[in-house]
Amino acid sequence: MFNKILIANRGEIAVRIIRACKELGIKSAAIYSAADKTSLHTRLADEAYLIGESIVSESYLNKNKIIDLAKKIKADAIHPGYGFFSENADFIKSVEIAGIEFIGPSSNSVKMMGSKTEARKIMNFHGVPIVPGTTQPIVSLEEGIKSAIEIGFPVLLKAVSGGGGKGMRKISSVDEFENAYEATQREALKAFGNADIYIEKFIEHPKHIEVQIIGDKHGNYVHLFERECSVQRRHQKIIEEAPSSFIDSKTRNKITEAAINAAKACNYFNAGTIEMLMDKNHNFYFLEMNTRLQVEHPVTELISGIDLVKEQISIAAGEKLSFSQKDLKINGHAIECRIYAEDPVNNFLPSTGVLNEYTQPNGPGVRIDGGFDAGSEITIYYDPLIAKVICWSNDRAGAISRINRALSEFHISGIITNILFLQSILRHKKFVDGTFDINFIESELNSLLSFENQIDNKDLTDAAIVFTALIKNSGYSNNNGHNPSLKTNNKWTDLSYE
Repeated sequence: MFNKILIANRGEIAVRIIRACKELGIKSAAIYSAADKTSLHTRLADEAYLIGESIVSESYLNKNKIIDLAKKIKADAIHPGYGFFSENADFIKSVEIAGIEFIGPSSNSVKMMGSKTEARKIMNFHGVPIVPGTTQPIVSLEEGIKSAIEIGFPVLLKAVSGGGGKGMRKISSVDEFENAYEATQREALKAFGNADIYIEKFIEHPKHIEVQIIGDKHGNYVHLFERECSVQRRHQKIIEEAPSSFIDSKTRNKITEAAINAAKACNYFNAGTIEMLMDKNHNFYFLEMNTRLQVEHPVTELISGIDLVKEQISIAAGEKLSFSQKDLKINGHAIECRIYAEDPVNNFLPSTGVLNEYTQPNGPGVRIDGGFDAGSEITIYYDPLIAKVICWSNDRAGAISRINRALSEFHISGIITNILFLQSILRHKKFVDGTFDINFIESELNSLLSFENQIDNKDLTDAAIVFTALIKNSGYSNNNGHNPSLKTNNKWTDLSYE
């Protein structure tokens, strides 16, 4: 086992990894930027080192500084968390060359799955269903139009190196294709440094289902069931749950078997996620593989009883999985909500400032993965994720009730959060019924912001009622908190994870 692990990340995921290290008796070394000098992860780690200025290129995305520091402090391994370098094959290769263990998959596996077209070819070859479309980048407008006609409109133009909805456009006709082709290429080049794009069939009203897999370096693979991740805004997940209420046992067996085959196809080890789109008839299609720990991994931990971060560390150290597939079963239901510093009423603009007050909920079945406390500052430099609240219960209805209660107990002041928006989603009839798809927020946004069409309006919390009144008066007050002015000109570094 390792003696010291350098954590190349910040915020709640750095705190999560530090806690796992402490329980395993491993020294943790944190890095921090100038903006994060007093952050929670720097205070909890056994060691903490200033890595650079606030901007990410000088700190959390400075490969040479991070690897040089790992050597200097004699770290045995680097854990990347998610985001930043977690899926950067070049960084992983540099870590490998430096003789440091990377707590994640090999650089070869990451490279194979990093190209969407290459991943589609590999999955297709190994019998994993893929969305109908091209498996090579489109080399000309004429070729693209021909392929789109053969596939059948509507289609999606997608960046080969894409993610998070960037470099992706829905196309419904030849005319739209002509207008969008070069623009999508420019978006892809700007976002990912690669202008290559490909075409997929647009699946109407799909569910976004993902399967957690984990494998060791000895060829052992297991799945830890599926997660429902269809509640998204601009292709970014907001609420996740496990298991999915949409999936029956027969479909679960099929999709998890496909996920294991996908992992084997790229010689994968450590934790990873196979993301699928599923239509109304339970047909599923490979979307992509996330070659890292997911933001929503806690819901899987709560229903399986497996500590994924500890398993990641053990696997990286060369140990075999501590459990087998027959040891696993679904226990209850878990839901996660992501709490962001943003203003839902004002087009979800980020909110910056000091957390003057910060009190988290607790009680049976409530878990908080957070990276901030009272006095912490939310800055313009990083993703505005404050914390994740994850709740477990015996069944889905109990989990919904519990997470609503937990959200109402948050006390945050100094910034605006999306807490009341999350509560609005949790009370919406489509969410309660499980009839939502990935278009849910987009199609229901007005009602979600005005608290209309709720499952039971008489049960709205006092905070929600106040929020509704403030919307009508064009003002805003955070749940149990206060913000004297609305910030409308913040520009944030785009570090969205998925």
